[in-house]
Amino acid sequence: MIKKVAMTEEITHNHKTDASPEEKMRTLLGVVSSYIEQYHGGWVRMVDFDGKVLRVEMGGACEGCSLSETTLQGWVAGAVKQFFPDIEIIEAV
Repeated sequence: MIKKVAMTEEITHNHKTDASPEEKMRTLLGVVSSYIEQYHGGWVRMVDFDGKVLRVEMGGACEGCSLSETTLQGWVAGAVKQFFPDIEIIEAV
């Protein structure tokens, strides 16, 4: 699991702190995607985010992988819920 402290430092160090929730989500997913790419050869990108529902696309090695749901719920949802605790749905499209 990605540590919240390390991710927080990377997000606030590299990006403005007054960014919109959508910009913050895109940045967070960029960080998560880099970990997924490094460890699994896949990636994740934001398709849509309205504050309560996040829809992502998964590709690379994640595309067609039987463990992509585990990656979605573990790596992606685990990180997202730390920074966006009010999110209700995280799904791949």
